[in-house]
Amino acid sequence: MSSGKTTFSWSVILAFGLVYFFWGSTYLAIDIAVERIPPPVMCGIRFLIAGVFMLAFCGLSGRKVAYSTLQLRQMAVVGILLLVGGNLTLAYSETRLSSGLAALIVAIIPLWFLVLDSLLLGDHEISTQGIAGLVLGLVGMAVLLWPDLTATTSFGRSQLWAAIGLLGGAFSWALGSVLAKKWKSAEVDPFSATAWQMTFAGLANLVIAIALRDFSRAVWTPRGTGAVVYLIIFGSWVGYTAYIWLLGHAPTSKISTYAYVNPIVAVFLGWLVLHERVDKYILGGSAIIIASVVAVTSAKVSSKKPAMSELETVGD
Repeated sequence: MSSGKTTFSWSVILAFGLVYFFWGSTYLAIDIAVERIPPPVMCGIRFLIAGVFMLAFCGLSGRKVAYSTLQLRQMAVVGILLLVGGNLTLAYSETRLSSGLAALIVAIIPLWFLVLDSLLLGDHEISTQGIAGLVLGLVGMAVLLWPDLTATTSFGRSQLWAAIGLLGGAFSWALGSVLAKKWKSAEVDPFSATAWQMTFAGLANLVIAIALRDFSRAVWTPRGTGAVVYLIIFGSWVGYTAYIWLLGHAPTSKISTYAYVNPIVAVFLGWLVLHERVDKYILGGSAIIIASVVAVTSAKVSSKKPAMSELETVGD
């Protein structure tokens, strides 16, 4: 294996590690933040600060930050789908669901990836083993949600509606991810593009917060403020940047496996810090999801394009 390819492979592994761990921990941070801060306020401030500071850094370091109207519009669409449709929905769901359960529901994302990747990109196809792994993940999710699906109390029903809304948020996230890959251009710097996406999403979230008059309900405790700072640094600057970079360097069917790994981290941290419940449904569903991620990550992803370069197929 050449030195260049080895370095590239280690970069992919590092990026996956950052997304797997830090995004797993952000479920806990979001849960803490929305205890006293309305979700649109938290998301708006988080992404606007992260985006503006990252844009400034990119500009000062000589990276390209000026783009055409079309390119900026595409960045806005991707940012809003990912960080409003996806992340704001997640934040709202965590006002009703535990952080670990919310993370486990997000495991539906790989199925959306599989469908959208085929419909909008059509450049990769996954094996039967990979599809079986995705189906197994859905079975695991059904086990996790079984107490809520059979609940008769009003709180149980509110949890169920939060879970259903989160499924829609997962679709929005997957759609934004696939479009980001579809619109990827050599002229666009991935880091400044990430900064623009967060900036647009931050503004959109703040518009929602103002429309709902959420600022008057926000209470900035040291605990909540610390959670928002953590989300800015490790959720946005580290985790989100690594994720956007991966979208340009690995198949989406592989990238989507973060949705299976993050929940395990989230469930553990939720139990450790917030003493969230870990019952037989959580344990059983988690075990099934672990089996599904093994099936998906070990499945062969083949390219439909006959002339893919060596670097484009790294991680297949």
